[in-house]
Amino acid sequence: MLFVCVHNAGRSQMAAGYLQHLAGDRVEVLSAGSQPAEAINPVAVEAMAEEGVDITAAQPKVLTTDAVEASDVVVTMGCGDECPYFPGKRYEDWVLDDPAGQGLEAVRSIRDEIRRRVVTLLHDLLPAGEDAVAELERWAASGGHWRVLDRSSDRFTVGLFTCDGGEEMGRLASADPALRAYVGDRTSSDD
Repeated sequence: MLFVCVHNAGRSQMAAGYLQHLAGDRVEVLSAGSQPAEAINPVAVEAMAEEGVDITAAQPKVLTTDAVEASDVVVTMGCGDECPYFPGKRYEDWVLDDPAGQGLEAVRSIRDEIRRRVVTLLHDLLPAGEDAVAELERWAASGGHWRVLDRSSDRFTVGLFTCDGGEEMGRLASADPALRAYVGDRTSSDD
């Protein structure tokens, strides 16, 4: 998976950081820029640190044909036609604000949208039945409600409730950080 933006200092680094954090070694993650900056945006680093994702060691890299060729999925973010095209690859273009020059509050909003898209993309890439987030999404799509029951450091437990939110029908318990990222700060499906 390759994430590409102009400077490889904000959006693509946040997306790569999230995917690496959520997928671990299940997905190879690369990022690059069509015109890479000298360093990563410190506000993007701060926003990601709030989520427990450390991108301080990442360095902006120039986009190469080899990086695109080595990736099954290429996600571009504002770099236009500068990304080489190879048949058989999956390409997505995410229209997102550039965090360059923006304050922490604005970058948090961009970060949260990137997280949402990365989680969705991760569900598309991994085999069905492998993660609790897909199950939680299916439950909510069917009209069910959910509530966070436990946020302990090693497990995350979500209760599944009937459409009126009354009767508990089951629980999802997972150590998968994708579930924690999907729920975020919410306490229920009503938030």
